Amino acid sequence: MVNERTYEALGLAQRLVVFAFLGVGLWYLAWRPGTFNPEAPIFSGLIYGVELYGFLTALLHAFMVWRLSRPQPAPLPEAGLGVDVFVPTLNEDPDLVRRTLLAADRMDYPHSLWLLDDGNRSEMAALAAEVGCHYLAREGNRHGKAGNLNHALAHAKGEFVAVFDADHAPRRDFLHRVLGYFRDPELAFVQTPQDYYNLDSYQHRSARGRRTVWTEQSLFFRVIMPGKDRHNAAFFAGSCAVLRRSALDAIGGFAPETITEDLHTSIRFHKRGYRSLYHAEALAFGLAPPSLRPFLRQRLRWGAGAMQVWRREGVLFARGLSLPQRLSYLASMLTYFDGWQKAVFYSAPAFVLMTGVMPIAHFGWVFLAHFVPFYLLNFWAFEELGRGYGNTFYIEQYNMARFAAFMRSTLGLLRRPRGFRVTPKGGVADGGLPVIPQGLVLLVNSMAIPVGAVLFLAGNGLSTGAFAANLFWASLNGALAGSVLLFTWGLRRRRKEYRFPTALPARVALVDSGSSGTLGLVEDLSPEGLCLRLPAPAGELEEGRVMAGEILLPNGPVPFRGQVRGARVAGLGDRWWEVRLRLQELSQPVREELLRFLYGSDLQWFFGGLRERGRTPVEVIRSWFGRSRDRREGKVPDWVPVACRASDPFGEAHKGAGYRRLSRFGEEFATGLRLPSGRLDRITLGWEVPRGALLQVSTPGQRGLGVAVYRVQAARRLATPLGPLFIHTLQSPIGTSHAPSQPAVLVNPPSAAS
Repeated sequence: MVNERTYEALGLAQRLVVFAFLGVGLWYLAWRPGTFNPEAPIFSGLIYGVELYGFLTALLHAFMVWRLSRPQPAPLPEAGLGVDVFVPTLNEDPDLVRRTLLAADRMDYPHSLWLLDDGNRSEMAALAAEVGCHYLAREGNRHGKAGNLNHALAHAKGEFVAVFDADHAPRRDFLHRVLGYFRDPELAFVQTPQDYYNLDSYQHRSARGRRTVWTEQSLFFRVIMPGKDRHNAAFFAGSCAVLRRSALDAIGGFAPETITEDLHTSIRFHKRGYRSLYHAEALAFGLAPPSLRPFLRQRLRWGAGAMQVWRREGVLFARGLSLPQRLSYLASMLTYFDGWQKAVFYSAPAFVLMTGVMPIAHFGWVFLAHFVPFYLLNFWAFEELGRGYGNTFYIEQYNMARFAAFMRSTLGLLRRPRGFRVTPKGGVADGGLPVIPQGLVLLVNSMAIPVGAVLFLAGNGLSTGAFAANLFWASLNGALAGSVLLFTWGLRRRRKEYRFPTALPARVALVDSGSSGTLGLVEDLSPEGLCLRLPAPAGELEEGRVMAGEILLPNGPVPFRGQVRGARVAGLGDRWWEVRLRLQELSQPVREELLRFLYGSDLQWFFGGLRERGRTPVEVIRSWFGRSRDRREGKVPDWVPVACRASDPFGEAHKGAGYRRLSRFGEEFATGLRLPSGRLDRITLGWEVPRGALLQVSTPGQRGLGVAVYRVQAARRLATPLGPLFIHTLQSPIGTSHAPSQPAVLVNPPSAAS
């Protein structure tokens, strides 16, 4: 039984752009050999060769992503399937592994959890005992991660194996969303995206106060993998996947011969005729490289491993693979030769300026009439094929950042496999060593500009147009290298733990102040600290004071106690204050409850109103001629703490279990999304209010207590690791009032937290 799929194709205008690029590209490349400079045949041929490489990879990319496969979620099979969940570890921090184990342990479908410790550490054995999972260690770590997983296969007996890296915390419904696909007996594995929770990592980009967050792997997991899936060529990515045990046994387990056991294992599955499937829904969240050094080390390992697999399996002429599978794998492996192409482009204008030697015989309007349309359509077609995930500006910066690592990785075609090295997790920003290649690009191009200007004035043979074009090209290279250096050196972190953007209500009070508590909003949160938004005067918030309170999570309140580390006016409406706290003396149950809530979900995307996809040029042009339906540049939503009371619009006679629950809760503390006009648009509650019910909403502020009555228009359920949240859409307020005598919403003083 083959799983049902739908397909996402390019629109007509997008297809026309791609066809125009292909036509102009063939026209340009057929014309180009006639422009070679006979006095510099090697230089001319080199530039032409990298242009051919770029066009070939563009053709393969268009082939892969022309249509994207969207498998339809399959119903969960009957209970009783044996599932083993493997979490391999080598040298990761125990706290990092704990988060993954806590999330994996709470997945809804029955399973056996295994911690596979290749570091043979006593703290890992203690952690496994604490969580209540199986623990396996082995002498030595031969064959790296593949050897670790194969060692576990000898002990586990389940029909399916789920694999998560030590930093990837799965959602509770991970197995529920994936296992149904295995009704297809020929399906070897289901891969899901590898998403990341630390949105301040080296591979994430966002503008402060804006809603779009782009990541360097967006294009791969949102577009390329669904495109590969159409050709039954999606590959196992090493984590966030479920594999059929019998298929693993049929190919001899995880491939141990190379340092990319995931890619190698995938090829062996496909060569044996098994099917693969890519489920394009984020179901687990890990830790992305926080700085350049681990980022490059990870890409170097991927590239070197791909070269080893290519050398061992052949790929393009491998028996058992279909032609689309061969082309798909070839496209992935050719990607790493992009480093050599970029190195040529980064050095060519400097060479021209300092030698006066051009790779073309005549530079003029005829050349520009061929060159400019080809390269403009190249970038445009890439954006359309990327469906809004191919941000050219950022991708060119990452091309600059990783070109030397890609060049080095391709040497794996010529030498023996390197040993397996785990990508470092956590850490601070890098020193200068990782950016030496970018520094050289900046230095060489910057020096070439004045030297070239002097030589041009001295009559070195360059025409005015050729000099201007190479001056612009060198300046562009220098600016690109400089932007990478600035981003790398500017990426500083002062906190050990990532702070998750949230919008959670909290009841807080200053300890030993004798005052009643007040309602506040937790704006960001980690097990180490948080930031509160409070309607409180500055005099009560001196640094060093201690605050205690409760954070209202979906399954109930958890107590906290923290020391004030700073406070400032937030500048948001009613002079709210932002207060930074360092949490103190959290009990182990409270800490674990916070870990479960924060990790293994994408709630921060909801609270921040964030999106990953941008608009393609075609979509931008369409917006010029009509009202745009999607405002990409909107600012981050403004959440405020509120107190709610719900009333039954149907009368006492119609009260059922749900309405009795409303009366049992009475006043509920929640968060509301405030529009620029000041009124609320949505309310987030831990319980559902029926459509048509009235909500009396109180909003605290410096000017007093604002009260408004809203009618609930709709409610939707939002899953969290601790239970559901309900997002209620509100109609315009029926009535409003203001109570200036009350400086803030006073609640019962919170209990002291320990």
